[in-house]
Amino acid sequence: MTPYYLESPTMKTNTPSVYIVTISADEAGQRIDNFLRTHLKGVPKSMLYRILRKGEVRVNKKRIKPEYKLEAGDEVRIPPVRVAEREEVTVSPKLSKIASLTDAILFEDDDILVINKPSGTAVHGGSGLSFGVIEGLRALRPEARFLELVHRLDRDTSGILLVAKKRSALRSLHEQLRNKGIQKDYLALVRGNWPSHVKAVQAPLLKNILQSGERVVRVNSEGKPSETRFKVEERYAQATLIKASPITGRTHQIRVHTLHAGHPIAFDDRYGDREFDRQLTSTGLKRLFLHAAALRFTHPQSGEIMRIEAPLDASLKHCLAMLREQSK
Repeated sequence: MTPYYLESPTMKTNTPSVYIVTISADEAGQRIDNFLRTHLKGVPKSMLYRILRKGEVRVNKKRIKPEYKLEAGDEVRIPPVRVAEREEVTVSPKLSKIASLTDAILFEDDDILVINKPSGTAVHGGSGLSFGVIEGLRALRPEARFLELVHRLDRDTSGILLVAKKRSALRSLHEQLRNKGIQKDYLALVRGNWPSHVKAVQAPLLKNILQSGERVVRVNSEGKPSETRFKVEERYAQATLIKASPITGRTHQIRVHTLHAGHPIAFDDRYGDREFDRQLTSTGLKRLFLHAAALRFTHPQSGEIMRIEAPLDASLKHCLAMLREQSK
């Protein structure tokens, strides 16, 4: 555990004091602003940058900029920070939605945690949401000094979400992502009969932010190169279950690539087909049928090749069962 040393030992214990944090090898490599966000949870970003600007935060007794990257052995001076009491918005692990995350954990050890994220739950708070999966996990693991998302899933997409429990694990997994060393396989229910010969879609994607703040992604020659590989898993009378494996990791990539191929995903409120959705009402489906079903990666500590699978939720299983029955 990182040692903390009070600079003013004569101060009362209930009075905020300046303290010094010695950076461990596991914490090295991160920016000072990100480090402060972890250590001063609940403190607004604007306040963090203000105390950095004013020189109240120092590394090895020197002023530093927000982009300074910490090194092992650095001594970080953190000033006392007073914020308004916010007990009423503290995420309680007793909340049923948060407590249910315990049952969704697929794998956990000292380095990583893998969870089967439910549809409709954001991966993190923001945009009017008080909390997401990561805030829920931190409430369930108050003793955990480090819990950070390795990647993200859209709010309505369910399935495997990888969380790092150590800075070194996060660095390793991010490197694997950059080097395309992590394989993600999704299951999606799309409109119509997906052609067997369409095994990949390569179409550049351009992200636009509308005035409302909504993100919309389109195929555009000026966009970033993007590729998704596809395989037919099961066919039905009016739909196809496909496996989608993104080679690149663009926003809404699978959703836009299936639309580009002429086969939008069921109940996609942004890129979907309402008539297709109406045809599926008899199956009881009411959510986006996109599920992160499997993840293959190298364990950051042991070096073991891991493949973790996440089962479909009850609504998706029921939908497929109904489609099979209707297709007889």
